[in-house]
Amino acid sequence: MKRIPIVATLVVGVAIAVMIKLGLWQLQRADEKNALLARYATAANLPEMAYPAVAEGDNLLFRRAGGLCIEPLTHQVEGGLNAKGDAGWRHIVSCRTGAEGPGLTVDIGWSRQFDAVPAWKGGAVRGVISRQPDHRSLIARAFGKDAAPGLMLVLSDPASGLEPSAPPSISDVPNNHLAYAVQWFIFAAIAAIIYGLALWRRRRA
Repeated sequence: MKRIPIVATLVVGVAIAVMIKLGLWQLQRADEKNALLARYATAANLPEMAYPAVAEGDNLLFRRAGGLCIEPLTHQVEGGLNAKGDAGWRHIVSCRTGAEGPGLTVDIGWSRQFDAVPAWKGGAVRGVISRQPDHRSLIARAFGKDAAPGLMLVLSDPASGLEPSAPPSISDVPNNHLAYAVQWFIFAAIAAIIYGLALWRRRRA
């Protein structure tokens, strides 16, 4: 009877252990994501707050807020949906807010036309806090600074001539960690079965 190949067995064993560990990590991430989604659901039902002078990361997502755009600074058009789910263009503006904060980014509404630039002068704004669609903060861009992705306010009442953009939805937040965990466990099982069959054929040979 041939001996079990030590090196090959160690390599396969380590690979299987790594895949199992990755599956367990994904299960942990699934629990963390579920807790995060629960916080989002709680935030969505809280009373309206003043838009923060200093963003607190994802803790403010889906919270209703109000602020003041003293002066529009930059205008950007991004592909997106309106509140009815139609595809078109979102109009996103960075604003100067004065001494109380570094600025405010606002989704002022949606249009079917890319070049439909609204004559929006700012003022009091109200809506739901969401992420900016760009990988660089519009506020940082307006002031010539680099920054991580920031937050913005999706207006409930759009600028004149625009329709409401689709508000942020908790259902759009991906939570695939459980599926990833199952995949890793399946990969580990397949690797064990294949190697077991290889050893069985080796013994019969």
